[in-house]
Amino acid sequence: MRIGVLGAARIAPAALVRPARAVDGVEVGAVAARDRDRAAAFATRHGVPTVHDSYADLLEDPTLDAVYVPLPNGRHAEWTMAALAAGRHVLCEKPLTANAEQARAVAAAAEKAGLVVMEAFHYRYHPLARRMAEIVHSGELGEVRRVETAMCFPLPMFSNIRYDYDLAGGALMDAGCYAVHCLRLLSPAEPVVTGAKALTLRRDRRVDRAMTASFDLGGGATGQIQASMWSSTLLRLRARVAGDRGTLVVDNFVGPQAWSRFVVTVDGRRRRERFDREATYVHQLRAFDAAVRGEQTNLTPPADSVANMSVLDDIYRAAGLPPRGT
Repeated sequence: MRIGVLGAARIAPAALVRPARAVDGVEVGAVAARDRDRAAAFATRHGVPTVHDSYADLLEDPTLDAVYVPLPNGRHAEWTMAALAAGRHVLCEKPLTANAEQARAVAAAAEKAGLVVMEAFHYRYHPLARRMAEIVHSGELGEVRRVETAMCFPLPMFSNIRYDYDLAGGALMDAGCYAVHCLRLLSPAEPVVTGAKALTLRRDRRVDRAMTASFDLGGGATGQIQASMWSSTLLRLRARVAGDRGTLVVDNFVGPQAWSRFVVTVDGRRRRERFDREATYVHQLRAFDAAVRGEQTNLTPPADSVANMSVLDDIYRAAGLPPRGT
């Protein structure tokens, strides 16, 4: 499978270029950027053989099977749809779109085209995520009463595109989409938003630098997410599930190849589990390749993106902020 990259983004080497060297049969074949010189520099640095003058030119490259979209959030839907129209499978950075309406449009286009669209929630393809879900949904913790997830890291550069409303920026979009996705993975039912509170930028009150939200998870269970790019909580990458028999606490569920802590306590007995150090991005690319070849189920398809974006939209409304792309 030959993949073209739309945009010489900073995430592309870690998320695609280096993983492609570890996945048999996958090659990064071309790159395009708004600035051709930047694309050429990216190609030279990372050994990409072809540089195209524009995104549209790359989509017309007949040697490419798929496209990786690491563009700003607000451009994901546009170029994912364009790639589908060009007959290309798509691996798109999260969030797949700016809102649920756009996600539904992408889902319909992917189904019509019969092509794979995978939202790049890379953590979901690592054995740690599979194990979290297995423990929770097997009943080992008993009946689930509470699920809490957090994705907080410091980004005090407020001119960064991640804070640009017109590009679908905000802490909930960038960090919170992970927290919501993990909450949904571990919850007994799809979460219903019951409240939310945002800390916003002074220069644009539509843009959140931090967000907390609470949820009804059905059957008396409750949930909470915390997302931040700048708040008093500088770093927290945690999932916690409490059942009536025990708890699961995972630190750094999103990047366990760097470090993680996975602790299960059931009926007073505590154990720690460890996982391989292969990068989440390698697991994801291997899964994308297998999904394109029809050998593996896509765990983060557009239908899942619709569900995730619907929760994000509801959180924004509950916090008194407009959903992105509106």
